[in-house]
Amino acid sequence: MTNLMIGTDLAAEMVAKAADRARVLQEQTGVQPTLATVLVGDDPASATYVRMKQNRCKKAGIGSRSVVLPAETTTESLVAELQKLSGDPEVHGILLQHPVPGHIDERAAFEAIDPAKDVDGVTMHAFAAMAFGEPGFRSCTPGGILRLLEAYDVPLAGAHAVVIGRSPILGKPAGMLLLASNATVTYTHSRTTNLPEIVRTADIVVAAVGKPNFVRGDWLKPGAVVVDAGYNEGNVGDVHFDEAAAVASLVTPVPGGVGPMTIALLLEQTVDAAERL
Repeated sequence: MTNLMIGTDLAAEMVAKAADRARVLQEQTGVQPTLATVLVGDDPASATYVRMKQNRCKKAGIGSRSVVLPAETTTESLVAELQKLSGDPEVHGILLQHPVPGHIDERAAFEAIDPAKDVDGVTMHAFAAMAFGEPGFRSCTPGGILRLLEAYDVPLAGAHAVVIGRSPILGKPAGMLLLASNATVTYTHSRTTNLPEIVRTADIVVAAVGKPNFVRGDWLKPGAVVVDAGYNEGNVGDVHFDEAAAVASLVTPVPGGVGPMTIALLLEQTVDAAERL
């Protein structure tokens, strides 16, 4: 019987610890760790995510500031807004909700965030820090995945990990963090030939491809550990859950697996940033 790798309890524990640290910091210095969220346009899913993050902040005693910009905002205006927040001493972490509207240069926007406030781990500085094992903020979903694997005592050293997806804030950093934990990493994506055969060689599969039920049970090696980092309409992940559960030794459910870890790490890193700043 497959065991579920659930993030809910671990995430709650992380948030409780972050809340304690936020309280102590405020008592000792008068500084309340504060996260600024920036939302461009009125995409309902993005607006829901931002609200959820603000609610979690409130529960953890972390201040939140919300900046909502119209959908027609230019790259220049967004960059200016992010630079303003970067220079604001009362803001410790900045989250640009992605994806942004198609006409905006998302990379230019991310790079406008001060690396010291990049608590979502989206800048090139953060990626380099993850790749080189230097201090810096981790991309929240990959960082959350690593914490989950550690909590469930999944042996990473020497394991073959296959990452499906190569986004700069999910697939690529997930591979780098696994590599830093001494796993052997294969990156795959939508243009990989013989994808099911490659996945079948994996001890650990990280699915981050953004396609519902993309990874099938017969793609998996019996006993593999399966991390589903996808979230599609109708609470469906990138992995066909029932099929995977029949084969894997551990699998993350959607929802309740990777998602709670992402927000927990965001809050934890906001407190880290406030303590450093």
